[in-house]
Amino acid sequence: MYALVTDGSITKYLSGNRGITIGSIQYPRDIFSKWTEAQRNAIGIYEVIQNDAKKKDEEYYINTNQTFTYDADAGTVTATYGDSTAKAHADVNEVWSQDEIDADKAPEGTSANDPKNDVNGNQIVTEGLKTKKIKAIKAQAAYILAETDWYIVRKADASTAVPSAITNHRAAVRTKCAEMETAITNASDTPAIETLYTYTKQEDGSVTRPLGELPTLDS
Repeated sequence: MYALVTDGSITKYLSGNRGITIGSIQYPRDIFSKWTEAQRNAIGIYEVIQNDAKKKDEEYYINTNQTFTYDADAGTVTATYGDSTAKAHADVNEVWSQDEIDADKAPEGTSANDPKNDVNGNQIVTEGLKTKKIKAIKAQAAYILAETDWYIVRKADASTAVPSAITNHRAAVRTKCAEMETAITNASDTPAIETLYTYTKQEDGSVTRPLGELPTLDS
């Protein structure tokens, strides 16, 4: 990504995949691949330097829009993020705001901070990270268990005993699933949830995460 600087200010952002007209001069697309940085800078085009120091994992945080800054002394254009906002780790009950009421989006007679309800009268809830992560773990466990469900069906249909290895495996999946759900539930905030899912290299060379993994038949 590039920026065009005119009279000390950024006037346009460029992708670098097409030519550009500056003043009365038409420059071809080749300037982005064949010209040197100094040559581009001489006509006011600077490659944008990405500063991701404050950018965080979008799975857990909401990042700000980037701010683009031209530094005349350094001859650079930098794109930086502001402070990110952690996504809600717990469920949030939705309520009507005064702005929504003023815009006639709320039912008649609604007051600010009244609960938002669906057509059945149930409180509308925005799921937090805990709920989303627990649902994902449950779905993963169900998928793993489904691989051996046929043993259970065969036993019901033909009274064929389920091998102990399969019984133990299915029990281990359920036990580990419950442990993982508890760990997520007990996470005090969004950074704590993120930590559960963060893989790190151990002294023995293995790469693991605090949350652990659901067992599989080949594990």
